[in-house]
Amino acid sequence: MNSAISVKVPTHTLLALIEQAGLNGESQDPSAIILKAVEFWLAAQQQRAPAAAGGDVQGYQWKSLFLPEGTQIRCNTYGEQYYAIVEGDAIVYQGRKLSPNQLASLHADSVRNAWNDLYLRRPGDKFYKSASRLRREQAAADQAARTPPEAPAVASAPAIPARAEPAHYPPAQATPPRDAMPGQGWTLPERRKYRFRLEDVAFE
Repeated sequence: MNSAISVKVPTHTLLALIEQAGLNGESQDPSAIILKAVEFWLAAQQQRAPAAAGGDVQGYQWKSLFLPEGTQIRCNTYGEQYYAIVEGDAIVYQGRKLSPNQLASLHADSVRNAWNDLYLRRPGDKFYKSASRLRREQAAADQAARTPPEAPAVASAPAIPARAEPAHYPPAQATPPRDAMPGQGWTLPERRKYRFRLEDVAFE
């Protein structure tokens, strides 16, 4: 006889499971959904166990993005969704090994951009993320790893202004007062005949 126990599941997780099951056209019975999710997780763990024991992590290398084994891939095409999974070092869809571009264009009438059309959920991820977003996050992590940490800035003490020395100027020499006394011969007639008044010159 099979026995059952109660397990606490957060409400938002349970609602997400029910919603995803409805999108896949499966039963929305919470018990059946949780049981299937646990069985799927156990199967994925058992498949990864031999690789982990050997020290090698298997997965699919998609340019700069590595998809470990067990990564689930969801593709949206014209409102329909279909799923693939990474097994070993290949992406497998219904027993066929496909590249990301082949998977994105499989049910489309034109060439699709796999970075925008594929959504990935790696082992340990809670939600699906678009491949383009994961690629940006990976590029940012790689850039951070290549950039050496900056040395902490040391605040320099403010410069102390040098004390200004008073300027030294030579003492001003006193100008002797003008001698207004007429000199010898200043008022003689023969001297005055060579002098002109300003008004006589300006208005002649």
